[in-house]
Amino acid sequence: MSSSSSSSEDESMSEQSNELGLDFILSLDNIPSKLPPHLELFKTRVLCNNDAPVHTDTVQYSGAYAIMGVDNSVRLDSFCENFKVEVKRLTDSDIEFDMIGIDPAIANAFRRILIAEVPTMAIERVYIANNTSVVQDEVLSHRLGLIPIRADPRLFEYPENAGDDKNEKNTIVFKLHVRCQVGQPRITVKSDKLKWLPNGSELPCEDVKPNAGSKPKTFTSFTCSQDSLPEFSNNSIGLTYSDIILAKLGPGQEIELEAHAVKGTGKTHAKWSPVATTWYRMLPEVVLLKDVEDELAEELKNKCPVNVFDIEDIGKGKRRAKVARPRDCTLCRECIRGGKEWEDRVSLRRVKNHFIFTIESTGALPPEVLFTEAVKILEDKCERVITELS
Repeated sequence: MSSSSSSSEDESMSEQSNELGLDFILSLDNIPSKLPPHLELFKTRVLCNNDAPVHTDTVQYSGAYAIMGVDNSVRLDSFCENFKVEVKRLTDSDIEFDMIGIDPAIANAFRRILIAEVPTMAIERVYIANNTSVVQDEVLSHRLGLIPIRADPRLFEYPENAGDDKNEKNTIVFKLHVRCQVGQPRITVKSDKLKWLPNGSELPCEDVKPNAGSKPKTFTSFTCSQDSLPEFSNNSIGLTYSDIILAKLGPGQEIELEAHAVKGTGKTHAKWSPVATTWYRMLPEVVLLKDVEDELAEELKNKCPVNVFDIEDIGKGKRRAKVARPRDCTLCRECIRGGKEWEDRVSLRRVKNHFIFTIESTGALPPEVLFTEAVKILEDKCERVITELS
């Protein structure tokens, strides 16, 4: 008993001495409270040299700089203080904004969620009554599925939630019936020929025979018209683009079909992806390490294909190059080609925690709404993880 108690006392005393020793070291005047400039540069910037970028990884370990008295851990209060979103451009179809103070993994999570997990409405089932065009049924159905539909998916339910019931809460029905009359020139069938049927399907089921005096059973079971629902009064259903070519019909050819759209996500099929594309890039940083004057300034300005540099007059007949539009830099490295002397004059960098994010919407939802929906999905994922771990 005496030996075990003495060993535990020794361990506790050693732990206390280690803590006191660390506190003593951190309290010294010559211990730095922040990183040296060269380490701060490597931590926060990607250096783009002539041959390849360096220092591309992010330092995640909380104790990476503990010997210098710098805490590298991620703290919620620090994140909330440094995180910012700045919108730079917003149109009906795309948005460009800056996300500042986040890790690349979070930026990539938003990108993947936008592509594969934000739901939309897309045509899933096509019932073809007649198709005598040169376009095969399968090809025509595929083209119909890729047409962006202007309908708020948040107002609809997933079809699997209702089993086999295709009702006004989970299905949108469109009708296409076009015929090229004999003796007439060829016609082009575009997406504007698709007509929304708010009362549901009009095609009778082939395997169900109607009773005498009753209406034939169709492919949907709507209890009411969709245009009578209050949620659709201000959110009319239609197609984003009316000029998408579906087929071309010759004299005597005809297409008659119904297309049923349901709610889904891009990870099931790309037709449900709400974005044409979405991407991000780190903020470019162009630094002149030396003064570039006169002929060299003119040469530097002409080197850049995207016109990042300008020339300013500094008096006495001298001119000097300056960085005017660093955000436009595409990292082509033309400005540092031409020898070691240009690498000593110009430094190309990327800011590791500053991302220029671009979202191009297909039209189902506005681009700014798509991002907020992606934030909600990521939040739900985090809550599920916390619930599973608790």
